[in-house]
Amino acid sequence: MSTIVQNPKAKSFETRLFINGKFVEASDGGKFDLISPGTGEKVVEVSEATEEDTNTAVAAAKAAFPAWSALSPQEKGVYFKKLAVLIRESHAELAELEALSMGRPVSAYFESFVAAQTLDHYSETGYDIMGASSLNQKGYVTMTMRQPYGVAAAIIPWNVPVGFLINKTAAALMAGNTVVAKSSEKAPLTSAKVATLVEKAGFPPGVFNIISGHGPVSGSVLSHHMDVRVLSFAGSSKTGRLIQEAAAKSNLKSVLLELGGKSPAIVFSDCDIEKAVQKTAFSIQFNSGQTCMGNSRIYVHESIMDAFLEKFHKALTVASGDPLLPTVNHGPQVDVIQYNKIQNYIEEGKKVAKMTLGELPLGHENGFFIQPTVFVNTPEDAKIMKEEIFGPVVSVNTFSTEDEVVAKANDTEYGLYAAVFTKDISRAMRMAKRLEAGHVGVNCTSPTTFPDVPFGGYKSSGTGREGWKQSLDSFLETKAVLIAVDDE
Repeated sequence: MSTIVQNPKAKSFETRLFINGKFVEASDGGKFDLISPGTGEKVVEVSEATEEDTNTAVAAAKAAFPAWSALSPQEKGVYFKKLAVLIRESHAELAELEALSMGRPVSAYFESFVAAQTLDHYSETGYDIMGASSLNQKGYVTMTMRQPYGVAAAIIPWNVPVGFLINKTAAALMAGNTVVAKSSEKAPLTSAKVATLVEKAGFPPGVFNIISGHGPVSGSVLSHHMDVRVLSFAGSSKTGRLIQEAAAKSNLKSVLLELGGKSPAIVFSDCDIEKAVQKTAFSIQFNSGQTCMGNSRIYVHESIMDAFLEKFHKALTVASGDPLLPTVNHGPQVDVIQYNKIQNYIEEGKKVAKMTLGELPLGHENGFFIQPTVFVNTPEDAKIMKEEIFGPVVSVNTFSTEDEVVAKANDTEYGLYAAVFTKDISRAMRMAKRLEAGHVGVNCTSPTTFPDVPFGGYKSSGTGREGWKQSLDSFLETKAVLIAVDDE
């Protein structure tokens, strides 16, 4: 069930490219339209980075690298702390910009605080970058040095823009790299706003460049660029494969990938059913289902299926509408492309399973709104069970034994997040070991994550791990130094 409300607002925004410490229009004057997902109307025109612009940004980063990498951790940290303060001060504006560009309700926006916390953390971690030494080889002292790659690229998704922008660049910058970040064409406004804060924080020109544009142009240039030595990407598995291919065809740059998911949640009969319902419902409704780790497959023990479904439907009651209003907790899908894609999946689901929740909310014609949608007893080989929908669509199936549900949960190309709800700790640990996922929640589910725990996926869900400690390591090369000494 849902209600819908409207409250359009008009504002002016920064929409230019931030290259070498200056805001510039695209070299060919090109722009693309940003459409409000809440109304379907044009919000603003945004500069579209060309191949030339992207090359200019990489060249600026390369030129700035020697001086930036020579700074002490304390000197770098000053800029981080200033930027953290500015992001916290801009929380309300960032929330509004995200609501306008990708439909995230302001009532649920918190990523600015997470981004600021991440910057504060990395501002103090530079002195953790150390190598090791050894006297194991007679006549030699050996050591390792940890050094930055040079130019790092970050290609961020549209669903949590500020969080991904800072999470991927802060570690790279503290490691001594310089950065070119590309925002998604679906949600460029908060990244452009952060660029104004980077300028205000006083980062040296060329150290932190932020451009906007589409993947086939600027994203492809960064992926193929011979001067980009490391690239971090979050997005679809399809695009991740293209980036990895581009890296292989160019300079074999190091690539970190956080990709798609088809995350299972497993609900045993002995669980706290109220908590299981609350947490799984929030997971699939969070950000209008636009998260790679949303538990889009829920397996419920057959003995509690009826009770679970009754409570689950009630828990998915939402207030949808203008994401700028504080009373709204369910925004639209990001654009008409995503909206139509999800609707197609829903139609496919109706052919093979019973839809128990999911009629369109009133007023949906004014924007790209899709109500949380529930299918029951979906065939395991159905399209909606196998492919990532990236919307508020969930399939709820039953199981009887551990072996059966493990086989079903693991029968996917993805392996990002899995969840288990049970009061039996031994069962929980058995399941955690057997589930093929990079993250396993016990009596919790996505989006629950913590910065001091590595995050990443198995199989087609990605390569590498992110986290406060792991990310720093990912942006450093290891060099071995062998010193011959005269022992006599």
